Amino acid sequence: MRSDWIPLSASALVVGAMALVFGALLNPQSGGGDSAAETLRVVTEEGGRWLGMSVMYFFASVAMTLGLPSLLSLFTDKGRRTGFVAVGVFSIGVIGLAGYAMLLVFFKALAGAGAIDDGRLNAATEDLGLSVFLNGWIVGFYAGLLLVALALFLSKKTPPWVPGLLVVFVLLFPFAGQIGRVGQVMQVMALAVAFTGVAIAAVNQVNRTVESRQPTY
Repeated sequence: MRSDWIPLSASALVVGAMALVFGALLNPQSGGGDSAAETLRVVTEEGGRWLGMSVMYFFASVAMTLGLPSLLSLFTDKGRRTGFVAVGVFSIGVIGLAGYAMLLVFFKALAGAGAIDDGRLNAATEDLGLSVFLNGWIVGFYAGLLLVALALFLSKKTPPWVPGLLVVFVLLFPFAGQIGRVGQVMQVMALAVAFTGVAIAAVNQVNRTVESRQPTY
């Protein structure tokens, strides 16, 4: 990628992370457990918020995909090989996020039309193909972020708090169902702040490269 496009890519990375934050804010969490019947009730009664969440997730996928080159630009010396692998794995999770958003929209359409009940929903969630898709997306997203954090530690192109926040984001994942809405939003905010640090580092690196190429008199 041309160096003058890196700032645009960095901006897209931050915008994508913030879209994830808005998606988490719009998530119409149920108040009566995680049963299929409760999920269907939430989707039916708060379909607007469900659709808004899906749109934010899709937009986040597109924006973060455009932002991956700025992340890749930081891995030029130390941690280059790890960085390339990390971005490759993370891209699976980022692109898979768009598929997950479309799945949410399709699920809302089925629930709104009364074409699915809690029994059929339970049976659908046990489908092998669906499980492989969802688990592959989750593993790609979180494992990719862990590898990105490792690569950033090795490259030393960002302050230590940037990969540190990425690790915090990943470590909070097993507790997503217990930390509540505020905790989940704070978790995603950690990712957004970390990606802001990545974007700043990528832009600063481009600026230093441009300045070093300018003739001195």
